[in-house]
Order: sequence, then structure tokens, then C-alpha cells
Amino acid sequence: MSDTKKPFLNTTRRQALGLLALGASGVVMTGLPGFTRAFAQGAKDAKGQLTIGFSQEPTVFNPHMPHIEVDEGIHFSIFDPLFYVDEKGAFVAALAAEVPTVENGGISADGLSWKVKLRDDVKWHDGTPFTAEDVKFTLELLVDPNFRSWRKTGHEYVRELTVVSPTEITWKMEKPFAPYPSILASTFITPKHALGSAADRNTAPYNNAPIGTGPFKWKDRVAGDYILLEANADYFGAGPHIGKLIYKYVPDLNVMYTQFKTGDIDVVGLQWITPDHYDEAKALEGKVVTVVPGSTVESFTLNMERPQFKDPKVRQALYHAIDKQSIIDALYYGLPTPTESYVPQQSFYYNPDLPKHEYSMEKAKALLDEAGWVPGEDGIRAKDGVKLAFTCSTTAGNHIREQVQQYMQQSFKDLGIDMTISNLPPAVMWGDYWMLSKFDTVIVGLDFLTGPDPDTSDFFRSTSSPAKGGSGQNTWQFANAEVDELLAKGGSLFVPEERKAAYLKIQEIMRAELPFLPLFQYATVRGHKQGVENVVFNINTRIDTWNVGSWTVS
Repeated sequence: MSDTKKPFLNTTRRQALGLLALGASGVVMTGLPGFTRAFAQGAKDAKGQLTIGFSQEPTVFNPHMPHIEVDEGIHFSIFDPLFYVDEKGAFVAALAAEVPTVENGGISADGLSWKVKLRDDVKWHDGTPFTAEDVKFTLELLVDPNFRSWRKTGHEYVRELTVVSPTEITWKMEKPFAPYPSILASTFITPKHALGSAADRNTAPYNNAPIGTGPFKWKDRVAGDYILLEANADYFGAGPHIGKLIYKYVPDLNVMYTQFKTGDIDVVGLQWITPDHYDEAKALEGKVVTVVPGSTVESFTLNMERPQFKDPKVRQALYHAIDKQSIIDALYYGLPTPTESYVPQQSFYYNPDLPKHEYSMEKAKALLDEAGWVPGEDGIRAKDGVKLAFTCSTTAGNHIREQVQQYMQQSFKDLGIDMTISNLPPAVMWGDYWMLSKFDTVIVGLDFLTGPDPDTSDFFRSTSSPAKGGSGQNTWQFANAEVDELLAKGGSLFVPEERKAAYLKIQEIMRAELPFLPLFQYATVRGHKQGVENVVFNINTRIDTWNVGSWTVS
């Protein structure tokens, strides 16, 4: 894999402090005015249609409710943030007229006062003008205690939100928070006039027929089949160039690949082309097929509130019993890279010194024996009345993950561990079953970082578990006071070299505690038909369609 995402390696302390909040996330900033995606003539010339295949079904269309990566494929098409992170790790203005910095007066030298200037030529899809009131509404919605917010981290420090004019908004931060720029870059702005009047914003009709400012407008949805979007002719950018955009749901990855071969799908999205098809796919006529390093980390995830997983020796034994390298070589054709961390290996904050995984059934057995997990008459180990038995779930139709499950199931059985495979359709799997921690174990791929920023408060902070009434994605129900302290410390520092120590330590703790067993960092096989241009891979976002407004089809 290329080693291209190491921002600020040559940045001095003085320079980093000068950039303050926007430099704090560890990415190179740009204050480009206006919207700078590379477009041609725009929506007036939009024609034709493009079909994108997803193996998971987008089901959450309000971008501020709990959701997973595939939902963001729709969000990027319909909505815009104030600014976004491009493939080079730079912030680029979107709804904001310019990226706020210390230099342009958008952020005070102490990082506490913010002033954001907005574009004056943006309309919502229903024709209503976009204003600072919509920004204020969005930031307040995210911390509304009556709303099922997917993320409060960072937004919870915003104070004194003030609409100065339709094109200017200011606020104070309770304390400087280094990750906030990256959080804002993944915060889509929603319309006050369409959602603000709803009696219950959790169940508002808007959530199933969203209105945005983005390059495409909501047209139709057939649940379990497809979502149809159409070009926004009033888009403030020069795009989109495609008249109709179809997101097609194909849960079986073999079927999705076949439809790509036959031309029924123009672009293969999440979960892409499986490695077992790579050799054939790269030779297909009329197709562009590329292996792309991704920020996603695949893991065997544990629900830490299940009694059998509270014993750290059980978690260690399970890890020893997984032959990661054989799984990568045999099932993934050697494409992914094994990892011990949740941080992408291209990141400036990656810890390369974590203990290396060792596949050893002998050590796994010794750990269980030592901890007092004794085989019963049925051969299944038990301790204090708790059997070492659990279910393992993932997306039904992902045939490679299903083979991984079978491989693990046999290894665990040899140790006296009973793992039952219980897979579910994506909409069920990644709904409340996942978000509210109703599972025992799950095989899942996650992007833990917020763009290039190393903050993982949403995933690891003890107050970020939805199952315990929190807001976030701590579905492991993991709680560690030292990690909480390190996350707070890391978020308060603005020089990458100074921040780094906190995040290296968090990686050490997660590797030792093992609430999830890291398997590998993705290397995904992406494919689209020839003639589809501007499909740019961006390790700083969670979905391929982050710049779909700039795609063209010849």
C-alpha cells in the first residue's frame, strides 16, 4: 500500500498553532472560496442515467439519525456539508463561502470563536433559499435530547449560536476541540423549514423523503430494490452531469458481480467486487477495475455485556484461535493487509508497535483452562453456570464472510466453544440489532476515524453506547476510564505531534482489551464501466459516492 496520507509531518509547532482548529485534525487545509469540485457545464446538461450497486440497502435518509456507511451514499448525493474533505485530505468549501481559518478571521486564535460565511446562491430542492437559520437548526438538532442523534461529539461544545445574517453564523466553543473541523466536514446541513416543524423529528415524514441542497433530488424508492434520484437543475455547483441516479440493492455479492459483468450495474459500490472474482474482473472488456486501499478495518466484534466475554482470557483465546493470515490468503486472495489496530496504516496516527497476533490453538486452550472454563458433558466449556456459546452474525449474502464464519466456527468447536451462525438481511443486521447491541458477536468492517482525524469518541467513549442511552456507535458497550481521559486529552491538543501520544496509547489499550478482534485493513476491488469519469477514491470518507455530483458518463 502507498504511504501517502501522513499530513503535517513537516509542520512546525508554530505553524500548527497558527492553523489551530483546522490544522488540528492533522490534514492540510485549503481556504478555497466557493465550491471547487471539477465540473463541466452542470445540471442543465445532465442526461442519461447511472446505476450504482450496493450489497447493503440504504434505509436511513435523515443523515443525523443512527446510520451506517451505505446510507451515506445517499446522503452525499442529496445533501451538502459546510465544507468537505477531499481525496488529498484538504478541506474544501461547500455551503460555506470559504473554509474558516485563523487567517481569514473565521476562527479566533484560541479556537473558541467561530464565524462562518455562507454562500448566497443555494436553494433547497423545494426552492426555499438556504440560510444560516438552517445551519443553526442542524447544529441544535444534533444535541437535542429528544432526537435520536447519531453524533453529539464535538457539537456538544457549541455555545451561543447566533445568526448574524442569512449568510453568516457565529458560535463559541465551550473548549477548543481539535477534531471538530473533521466532524463538521461530515455533518450534512438539513432544512429548518422542512424538518423543524415536525412534532417528532424521529418519525417525521421528511425522514423518508428528504430535501437537501445536493446535486441530486429524491425521486422514488422501492424498498428492497432501488432508490431513484434525479438531477438538481438548480444546484449551485456546475454539476451534476447525470440525469438520473439509481442506487440498486443487490444483497448477494456474486449476483452483484454478475450484474456488473452484464452491464445491469454501471458502478460496483459497497461491498464491491469480492477478491475471488478479481482475476476475471480485471480482464473484462469495457470495465475499469482497480484495487484500492481502504480505511475500513474488518473485525470480529464482541458485545462486552455478554457474560462470556467479560473474561479477558476468553477474548484472548478467541483471538489466538483465528488464523488471520490463512483467511486472508485463502478467502481474500492475499489482497487485504493484516492489522492489530483500528487506525488505517497510512495514517500519521497509526501505531506500528502493537503486539503481533499469533495463531496458536495451544495457547488458546491453555488460556481457557487457566481461566477455569471447563468442558461439560456436551463438550462445550462452561464456568459459573455460563456456557461458552454465542451467535455470530453478519450480512446475509456476503459469501466470503460466511466462509470466514464457518472457518472460525470449526476452530472454536475444537476448543469447546459453540458458535452458532445467525446472519440477517442488511437492513435488519445494521439496524437496531447492531446499533442497540442486540448481538453476541458480529463480523463487520468499520471506518473508525472521522476523515483523517484520529478521534474515536463516537466508538470508544463510555458514554457513546446507544444501548446504554448514549449517542454514538459504541456498540461493543466498551467502557474504560483511561480511554475516556485520553480521548479528552487528545481532543484538547492542536499540534499533531503532541496529539499523537494519546492516540498511540488508546491503540495499545484497545489491542490489550480486545472488545473487537482486528483482522485486516481493507484492500477493495472497485469497478465501473469505461466512460464513467471522476470516480475518485477518498480514504477520508466512508463511501465511494462522496463526489458523485462530479461524475460524468460519456
